[in-house]
Amino acid sequence: MFILITPLKNEEKFIKKTASTVIAQTIKPALWVIVDDGSTDSSPDIIKELEKEYSWIKSIRLSEHPRDISFHLSYVCKYGIDFAIEYCTQNSIRFEYIGILDADTILQQKYYENLISEFEKESSLGIASGCLIDRTEECDQIREEDWGSLRQNSANRDTPRGSGRLWRKKCYFETGGCPIEPAWDTLSNIKAVNRGWKIAQFDQIRALQLRVTSGAEGVWKGYLTKGRLAHYLDRPFILVLGGVVFFSMNKPYYQGLPYIIGYIVSVVKREPQIQDEEIKQYWKEQLKGYLTL
Repeated sequence: MFILITPLKNEEKFIKKTASTVIAQTIKPALWVIVDDGSTDSSPDIIKELEKEYSWIKSIRLSEHPRDISFHLSYVCKYGIDFAIEYCTQNSIRFEYIGILDADTILQQKYYENLISEFEKESSLGIASGCLIDRTEECDQIREEDWGSLRQNSANRDTPRGSGRLWRKKCYFETGGCPIEPAWDTLSNIKAVNRGWKIAQFDQIRALQLRVTSGAEGVWKGYLTKGRLAHYLDRPFILVLGGVVFFSMNKPYYQGLPYIIGYIVSVVKREPQIQDEEIKQYWKEQLKGYLTL
């Protein structure tokens, strides 16, 4: 019923945990494509073992490239999606949803069953995810009864996250697919809303990120990049300040500092910004609504 794509680079620490929760899902993907972005650790060996054991798991390997959560990450995701769609076409595999799952995310056992149920209830729902919870300490597993006690610390609790999301196939194609842009998930959400699709994040459907958001190369560097992306997306300054306040209220409490530094440095350097007028207009509408609260 759905296909799943996982971008991966040097995730030997987490990919087995992620795989175990995908394999344990009550509704499994018809195809799970793991895109290895030139890993130099033991990740490729782990993936090959998974492929041998499960026929619905496939992998593709890209040439080595520095870790990049902006343009290149979106390229990796889209490459995997395009591969999965072509594979399904050639092998007569039917699917109704397209998913992205990061290699450092573990899921409730009924994560996809419950998420697909929400799509079936609402035909205009185009993109949805569960609640993706950040956690910095390691954990191998979570008891089912403990999922509800985990505290969400996302600034955007109504919009689908990047990891753990599903697109309705029709929505994916109508909105131009996965854009090769920084913050591809934000742009995808905006384009879906602008075309009349509903988007949602469901708090009762839960996933756990095994390290802090944007923390693959350290929190400081990750949040510097998030600040730069906020400038690239032309996010209004008042909304950037809101992000600074939110990040500073959640562990690690210094997140807001590199975020605003990254944003200001990009402004001072006059770094390029997105030229998509649809996105610029969206922010104007968001700002107008924020100022009238």
